[in-house]
Amino acid sequence: MRPTFLIRRRTVATLLATAAALLSLTTPAAAAPAARPAASAQVPAGVTAGVAVFDRQTGTFTEQLNTSTRFRSASVVKLLLTLDFLWNRGPAYSIPDADRARLEPMLRSSDDSAANHYWSTYGGSAIIDRMVSRLGLADTAPPPAGYPGYWGYTSLSARDTVTIYRYVLDRAPAPVRDFVMTNLRQSTRCASDRFDQHFGIAGAFDRPWAVKQGWSGKYAAGTCGSGTTTTATSATTASATTASTSTASASATAADVDLVRPALHSTGTVGAGDRSIVAVLTLHPEGTTYGKAYTDIGRLTRSLDVPGGVRPAGTWFGTWGSGVNVRPDASTGRDPLTKLPDGVEVLVGCQKRGETVTVPPYTNDWWAYLPQYGGYISNIYISSPGNQLPGVPVCGTTP
Repeated sequence: MRPTFLIRRRTVATLLATAAALLSLTTPAAAAPAARPAASAQVPAGVTAGVAVFDRQTGTFTEQLNTSTRFRSASVVKLLLTLDFLWNRGPAYSIPDADRARLEPMLRSSDDSAANHYWSTYGGSAIIDRMVSRLGLADTAPPPAGYPGYWGYTSLSARDTVTIYRYVLDRAPAPVRDFVMTNLRQSTRCASDRFDQHFGIAGAFDRPWAVKQGWSGKYAAGTCGSGTTTTATSATTASATTASTSTASASATAADVDLVRPALHSTGTVGAGDRSIVAVLTLHPEGTTYGKAYTDIGRLTRSLDVPGGVRPAGTWFGTWGSGVNVRPDASTGRDPLTKLPDGVEVLVGCQKRGETVTVPPYTNDWWAYLPQYGGYISNIYISSPGNQLPGVPVCGTTP
């Protein structure tokens, strides 16, 4: 009887195993929760960032990082100053010549004197209150108590910035939309205060793009283009007489909005038909140079998933030196086109031999072409071993 029992037990076990195997073929195992994709935003060390990228084609966000965090707006508030002035101007939305002469450089070149005029003339903080109500902004607020003239201390967030652009593009009367976006598409490289403002969006993507940038902090004097140097300070204000309050006092009064650390913001649209709205708001450690902040916001913006955005061809390199000249050709014989922010990262398209440049202990006759500047700098100022840049084609040849 023992052998028969063993056979039957093995038979039952075999049948059970077979049934379990068949069941596993027809009944899928419970799926593990899908891993949430990591945000692609790569925030450089020491930088505080609020980021939002909205794809207007799909109606979805592709990037969201600290979207409700409030930053001091710096010059991004000039969008609200413009919209407030244009609000309900009648069927034609005609703009007087005197105002056109202020608004255009305010949007294109971030002119501060124009912002001072509109802030002082149309109610200061009341402008912000009106626009918060009109656009349904969640995080935007006037400057802190005690700083009524500091229009750059208006607070806003990445998500509110997207809301502002969505209003301009989708709800604003056509004359308002066309006026604002046409000027933002014509953003000048050199701002009115001689700071190079083609960082972030403007450096990370080929046109078409439209940008309104912002910067605020104790940066060294701007050197872009030619003219009198200007220093960016921690207080962007419509009244010079109210700018004497110390930054320590400002920080204590500002609640959750940091008024001390250097700010650099890049906002606007990218791609054909303004497909993506991009808001990148950043704060940098105290003492950060403009070139370092410029480089960091560039790296952050290039890391983002921006539908419709086209990356420029070339290779990014760091630079060193102060006031490096961008020349129209590979020599020092002609006046420079502009100067680079100290220590900024640049996009190199190609390189070629030209005039020999000596900065002891270095000597170099290779020059790098910077397509985003339309000119050349000596390779001596590029942080790379050797006179010729690795992986960069010679100008006029196929890489």
